[in-house]
Amino acid sequence: MGTKNTLAGKVVLITGAARGIGAETARRLSALGASVALVGLEREQLEATAEECGPQAGAWEADVTDWAALEAAVAGVKARYGRVDVVMANAGIAAGGFVRSIDPAAFERTIEINLLGVWRTVRVCLPHLIESRGYCLVVSSLAAVSHAPGMSAYAASKAGVDAFADSLRAEVRHLGVDVGTAYFSWIATDMVTSADQHPVLGKMRGRLPGPLGRTYQVADVGKAVVLGMNRRASAIHVPGWVGGLKLIRGIVNQLSLPITTIAARDADQAAMDDVKVRGAEASRPVGPGGAAGFESRRATK
Repeated sequence: MGTKNTLAGKVVLITGAARGIGAETARRLSALGASVALVGLEREQLEATAEECGPQAGAWEADVTDWAALEAAVAGVKARYGRVDVVMANAGIAAGGFVRSIDPAAFERTIEINLLGVWRTVRVCLPHLIESRGYCLVVSSLAAVSHAPGMSAYAASKAGVDAFADSLRAEVRHLGVDVGTAYFSWIATDMVTSADQHPVLGKMRGRLPGPLGRTYQVADVGKAVVLGMNRRASAIHVPGWVGGLKLIRGIVNQLSLPITTIAARDADQAAMDDVKVRGAEASRPVGPGGAAGFESRRATK
């Protein structure tokens, strides 16, 4: 027997839904009979994704770090559908670079979107989730478990999301709200593809051994997320071995330090050289979604 579909007729709000994991999840949810509310930047791409999802889908343009825009979007979702049953706080960007040479604006924007954007999304949506006794899924990363050089901003933001979700889970359980955390490795999205083209970070990732360097398909994530939402899972891992790595994260980071130190030595100097040539562009958030998130910051200043 197959797993019972508990998502038909539910209203699912997804941030960062214009492309990648958010869009893939939205399409799969729509096929199961859920109404999907897509929230994010890149208006044309967002609306195109909503159109793919069918008449029960809607698109709301909003920057998750902009309180007013986010509140207006969520109010619009509630007005249209009358409820919010599931929230997936998925919006995120990645800016690679070493601490001594990364563009400060890129570092801080990564933290702002990936961590503060999750907090703001959850805070605005939580009254509706309490009302529906719903489910909240926040997207963390393998980077919250294994902390690689050149990824300090991304790793810090995703580790923060991980901790945030743990506290939130305990706070809202008595209110009937379940909280899940998603941990993904390298997924074949525009963000990862663009990171692979970076002259420094791409080479570093190319040297990762075995499954640590493998790229997994967006479809694998979509399947896992929908299954996890259906079960109101406390954790979702893609690939599955990430869950095992989580159990020994402290040991992993200590044991890997000598190896990562060697890898970082040459890459650190390469990053410095890259900054001399390209300036702040060398560590700007990667991919079209990253560019949209970074430009949104400047547009609202």
